[in-house]
Amino acid sequence: MATIRKRGKSYQIRVSCGYDITGKQIVRTLNWTPPDGMGARQLKKELDRQAVLFEEKCRDRTAPSGSIKLADYIDQWLTDYAEMRLKGTTIAGYRHFRSRVVAGLGHLRLDKITPNHLNAFYRNLMEEGVRNRGLYRCDDFKAITRAAGITAKAVAEKAHVRVETLYGLNHGKNVSAETARKIADALNSTVNYIFEPAQTAADLSSNTVNHYHKFLSTVLSTAVKQGLINDNPCTRADPPAYAEDEPTYLQEDDLQKLIQALAHVEIKYRTAIYLLLDSGMRRGELLGLEWKDIHWDSCTVTIRRNSVYLPERGTYTETPKTRKSVRTIKLPQETFDMLQQYRAWQSRQRLKLGDKWQEYDRLFTTWCGAPMNPSTLTGWFTSFAREIGLPEGTTLHSLRHTNASLMIATGTNVRTVSARLGHAQTSTTTDIYAHVIQSADAAASDAVGSIIHAKQSKTNAD
Repeated sequence: MATIRKRGKSYQIRVSCGYDITGKQIVRTLNWTPPDGMGARQLKKELDRQAVLFEEKCRDRTAPSGSIKLADYIDQWLTDYAEMRLKGTTIAGYRHFRSRVVAGLGHLRLDKITPNHLNAFYRNLMEEGVRNRGLYRCDDFKAITRAAGITAKAVAEKAHVRVETLYGLNHGKNVSAETARKIADALNSTVNYIFEPAQTAADLSSNTVNHYHKFLSTVLSTAVKQGLINDNPCTRADPPAYAEDEPTYLQEDDLQKLIQALAHVEIKYRTAIYLLLDSGMRRGELLGLEWKDIHWDSCTVTIRRNSVYLPERGTYTETPKTRKSVRTIKLPQETFDMLQQYRAWQSRQRLKLGDKWQEYDRLFTTWCGAPMNPSTLTGWFTSFAREIGLPEGTTLHSLRHTNASLMIATGTNVRTVSARLGHAQTSTTTDIYAHVIQSADAAASDAVGSIIHAKQSKTNAD
């Protein structure tokens, strides 16, 4: 409804037109001055008429708000909504999803998007070859960097890409056209000289397509809140079924192989891997640790921050993944003995560098004391795991799963496991480790059964 205020000889007509993407109310105004000589009754009648006309005009202008194209709305949403509320890594993921969404649905008006449009888009994503469209590969990237006399890490820093992206190239993985261009520029070469188009032989997994569905649902639910559309078509769409992946963790023999091999590596990496195994913390949580988070008397560690990397920002710190990710956990005395040795080693490095050392108080740093790029640790462990013969698919995150599976197997209750892992809800833990929990339950059943029925057999014999 329009409201009217008298302003001297004029009248201000105000109409509320909903809320913008940040939640701020949109108000439009019209100043109307009555002609001279108009009587009070005639004035009121004309003022009401002007208010109705202006309100209809505003309604006509705001009704087509749903006519904004999805591509334009996503860009507005990313800038005005996501960047104010979401973590940088989440936004980076959404910007990655944007390109395919805009290519497939971006031309549609918000108020014209139907579940059928979405279902067709999901089917298209799963068509053979979608994943590799516009992607490039390099047969021997190591040879390229060797010939150029530069390390992969140096190329990554110069090109503003993740070093693990370059490690992936060494193992046959693809990169986008934009990433290929950045790498070629960093090497003072051309895309066509270094790369070749990726073969179109792979499709997107159902889980990846579900991530696109969730992204669209998040965007369109904001449009519903703003009154741009009446309902979210994603709620009536049919994305492919989500396939639950079994967590990859080390079996006893492989864990022993890892522990034996760690005895022969640099103390910085040895300490980092043992901390991951003993605590189950995430990679970013480990690399965000500072010495003030280490409590020597109680053998506990407090996790307060997350260290992440984005090409446009470099390595930076953000809050942990969830509210419950801020936590204090107890670790074995042996781990603290190793931490003391590592701290002494780091102190010697600091003394050697003198003024070149950068004081960040981080446990795990670059050669000069700056926060370590998370990809550095990932790249090191990937090569190390392959070198010592750990199973294919073993990643740094496998150490977190290994810690969780060991806790469950030794009878730790799920609530404690969830708290130590920093999960937002206990249900998250039970969902991820359902198979491990089921195996532990079966073992417990066998153990209890053997005791009970052994006594039953003795009683019958008597």
